[in-house]
Amino acid sequence: MTPPQPETPLSSWEHVGVYDQIGNLLARLPANFQSAINVKGIRATEIYAFSSVLGLTIEQEVIRTLNELHSFWDVDDRYFGYRFTRQAQTFPDALLINPQTRHIIMGLELKSWYLLAKEGEPSFRYQVTPNACAIQDLLVIVPWVLSNVLSGSPIVFKPFIAPARYVAEYRNYWWQSLRKTLDHADILSPKNVTPYPRARAKMSDKPVYDDGKNFGRIARIGMLDEYVNSFDQVDLLGIDIKSWRTFLKTKTNLAE
Repeated sequence: MTPPQPETPLSSWEHVGVYDQIGNLLARLPANFQSAINVKGIRATEIYAFSSVLGLTIEQEVIRTLNELHSFWDVDDRYFGYRFTRQAQTFPDALLINPQTRHIIMGLELKSWYLLAKEGEPSFRYQVTPNACAIQDLLVIVPWVLSNVLSGSPIVFKPFIAPARYVAEYRNYWWQSLRKTLDHADILSPKNVTPYPRARAKMSDKPVYDDGKNFGRIARIGMLDEYVNSFDQVDLLGIDIKSWRTFLKTKTNLAE
């Protein structure tokens, strides 16, 4: 099987300008991110349960931030009326869409990653079939922590950004060709899938055999290794993130 290669929209695509601007803003998200959340009173032993709820809120605030930066990605005033809108129970999480005409320009699959989580890596499963992804759709992983570790406002770091279709294709390639296993490697893909499927439509690839329930854990296929490791020595209140992670994990384990 030939390794997949990332694809991006052609320079001739009529919306390539706004696509490029959105990508630039996402890459500079730490400087642009705005949050009205201020957390107080969280104990070290409670932080993991709380972080899963807060992670969903952060994804919503990324969308709100992009909409507030409309003038930065619509520099020529071509997209009046377009906005990022979150959608539930389908792929992707957010669409850049004109609500009146229902015309869609691109989609974002947003995943938050709490940097102090026990796993030390993004733990979500990404199982969407490649045919559900348009060339211009992006997978965006947003790392975050609270500014004072157990309190304060969320702060985000430079996200991982990749073409959504490429990540889905590489996930399947790794599962079938690179994974070290003697298990059955076939993958079942839903038929007649096109980009921007309706809610509850079948859009996920499923392995024939997955006893460990690991299909879709893209943090384990090598694609994120360098990115994930780059955060271990990031300073947070004078202590690196890797040490904070060890401390919180130990406190939680002692309390259980």
